[in-house]
Amino acid sequence: MTMHPDFLVDGAENAEVTILLAHGAGAPMDSASMTAATKALVAVGFRVARFEFAYMAARRTSDTRKPPPRAETLIPEYQTAVRALGVAGPLIIGGKSMGGRVASMIADELFSAGTICGLLCLGYPFHPPGKPESLRTAHLIDLKTPTLICQGTRDEFGTIDEVGIYGLSGRVEILWLEDGDHDLKPRKTISGFRLLIISGPWRIPSKPGPPGSPRKSEKCQVWGAQRRLDLPPRSLL
Repeated sequence: MTMHPDFLVDGAENAEVTILLAHGAGAPMDSASMTAATKALVAVGFRVARFEFAYMAARRTSDTRKPPPRAETLIPEYQTAVRALGVAGPLIIGGKSMGGRVASMIADELFSAGTICGLLCLGYPFHPPGKPESLRTAHLIDLKTPTLICQGTRDEFGTIDEVGIYGLSGRVEILWLEDGDHDLKPRKTISGFRLLIISGPWRIPSKPGPPGSPRKSEKCQVWGAQRRLDLPPRSLL
């Protein structure tokens, strides 16, 4: 693990694919759930960079605990983080809960520009707890960026029974984690948990070349490798 001025970076510098992750609304970038996810991703060859929005970073040096701002207001900060990270190779953006939501708001713009090749959301907040009518899915209906959402089946921000009727884009794959909550944790300990990354149709194309050139997919087929990640919850696959 390496500390940079703005990032917490894990994984080999020569990793083929880098994943940039932002934290959720209430917990920092080094929370237990984000650390567990990072370790799992690094274990199968990814380089993972984590960063904090300014309101969360301020909590480390102040006794004042500012509430999280509206997700839309954090878009410029995420865009700045992408530029500051300066990844030359394939880049996937995403995050935990609110961090993934903010990433999803800028994904298509960055994908069309060839800046990123995919989106990874860990516990997407489809709606506030107890308010299933207040959906946060409008931009996901026509999303063009290849996307993987890892979601617990009993996540109070969107359960398996609710999400199936949302009419999400065909570019969105959801990996349901059995009995997982918003942190992807089950209610009881079960040995041998494995998270199986979906193989087959879910492929992330790599950055496009100059106009008119063919779009390659070999370098960023990160999800089609049938790799297993050692995360606490087990999947339904």
